[in-house]
Amino acid sequence: MHEAESDPSPGTRDELFLHTNEETLDPVLTIYPLGYLTTQTRILMVDDKGKNMKCLTFFLMLPETVKNRSKKSSKKVNSSSSNSSSSSSSSSGSKLPPVCYEIITLKTKKKKKMAADIFPRKKPANSNTAAVQHYHQQNINNNNIIPAPNWQGLYPTIRERNAVMFNNDLMADVHFVVGPPGGTQRLPGHKYVLAVGSSVFHAMFYGELAEDKDEIRIPDVEPAAFLAMLKYIYCDEIDLAADTVLATLYAAKKYIVPHLARACVNFLETSLSAKNACVLLSQSCLFEEPDLTERCWEVIDAQAELALKSEGFCDIDFQTLESILQRETLNAKEIVVFEAALSWAEVECQRQELPASIENKRKVLGKALYLIRIPTMALDDFANGAAQSGILTLNETNDIFLWYTAAKKPELQFVSTARKGLVPQRCHRFQSCAYRSNQWRYRGRCDSIQFAVDKRVFIAGFGLYGSSCGSAEYSAKIELKRQGVILGQNLSKYFSDGSSNTFPVWFEYPVQIEPDTFYTASVILDGNELSYFGQEGMTEVQCGKVTVQFQCSSDSTNGTGVQGGQIPELIFYA
Repeated sequence: MHEAESDPSPGTRDELFLHTNEETLDPVLTIYPLGYLTTQTRILMVDDKGKNMKCLTFFLMLPETVKNRSKKSSKKVNSSSSNSSSSSSSSSGSKLPPVCYEIITLKTKKKKKMAADIFPRKKPANSNTAAVQHYHQQNINNNNIIPAPNWQGLYPTIRERNAVMFNNDLMADVHFVVGPPGGTQRLPGHKYVLAVGSSVFHAMFYGELAEDKDEIRIPDVEPAAFLAMLKYIYCDEIDLAADTVLATLYAAKKYIVPHLARACVNFLETSLSAKNACVLLSQSCLFEEPDLTERCWEVIDAQAELALKSEGFCDIDFQTLESILQRETLNAKEIVVFEAALSWAEVECQRQELPASIENKRKVLGKALYLIRIPTMALDDFANGAAQSGILTLNETNDIFLWYTAAKKPELQFVSTARKGLVPQRCHRFQSCAYRSNQWRYRGRCDSIQFAVDKRVFIAGFGLYGSSCGSAEYSAKIELKRQGVILGQNLSKYFSDGSSNTFPVWFEYPVQIEPDTFYTASVILDGNELSYFGQEGMTEVQCGKVTVQFQCSSDSTNGTGVQGGQIPELIFYA
């Protein structure tokens, strides 16, 4: 036992010691009454070597049993001291050994427990939790002050208590008028909470140039986006929606809330498709998000025709239009690019409040018109499309016709070299192929296989085997599904020359494939029933930077599986 520090009145206090058990390293809090009971108490925290680590003084009420024991000990000491020749020396020499009362054992861990760990949230079990939900819902829906007394006691964690302040006038010391004129919303705020969540708010309220305003106008941020940002700052919750995520990203960028901005970008990347890729490309350049920009270009390049035909394409700005029209890897027919540019010009005329005449369309297109590679169109596409659109002058139309037919070609303002587009990759899953008499027949049955990739790719089609007994023509219905939902299908024909080569069959548009999910590739063939088939199939194939895994499909009713059968190749862009 470690002795307490000396004190003028050692009998007027009780000494508590915190020792450490050598085996468990658990500190044990004990109390030693040294005389009679008073409320002043000292705690000494002692390590295993007896060194005092910390000393605390507080008031303690001991149980009645402890009080009685303390009184009895005091009487015995007084009795023995009256029979002694020296009262003071006898009193000090005949003290009884102190009685040790263990009050509590404290467990220590390397990781500190937070209130959320100690008080996990549970389903409503009483009126208090029901009140919590009522108040929480109330202050999300409007700005009413919480009327309940001691509402702080209803929430065990600081995060939950801060969340009560979200969109709540209670203790609000600033208000924001958010939104453009005619669509504003007045929202309450708390300067301290906002300053903790954003360096911009910190500078606004506590910086050297801080202005003490009770109301701040923010006309360039949508109210729903501002509320989403406040919800993250107050509640540590990210609540994003497809129709407000871009506006929320703008708010997060403006007020420098990087984690919310990153969540917005991740949301956009996961919801990225050919329908919104062009709009997101425009926004990603504005927000300086290079990762999102790169993802947008991947989709636009691979699914260019879908992207150019989308409504979102007409909403892009002129600078983004130019960057798309001059894109070398755009995987689209030039007539599709031309028609998309005319659609954009018509909408741009409406934005500029101009009549959608041929002259005005050409005017808003400006130099971007010459980024369309009209001389690389098929002659039929040019003659039936661009030449009759009226957007070209007579001289331009004449020169382009000469470009197609004349040996001495005229100089053109238009780019005359075809786009490189994307080079498709082929994943071959068999190590060999074979044929045997009457071995592989079709008869309308389905050949199917499942596959998964580790990176996002775009399936453009399948490579299929053909006839093993001379040339033949096949009709192929190809299909791509995910969890039973058809993502792409096409009915086309291909010609087999009788060799063991594979022959490509294409979807109308490439299909976007997400990583780590199994998809089902199927084909129903109609043609010569004696054909080549694959052998020695592989369950995993490395194709460039993409790893493809294969497994058998329950849709296969014609014998195709991992080890052998049809669909020897997946053709994709990556």
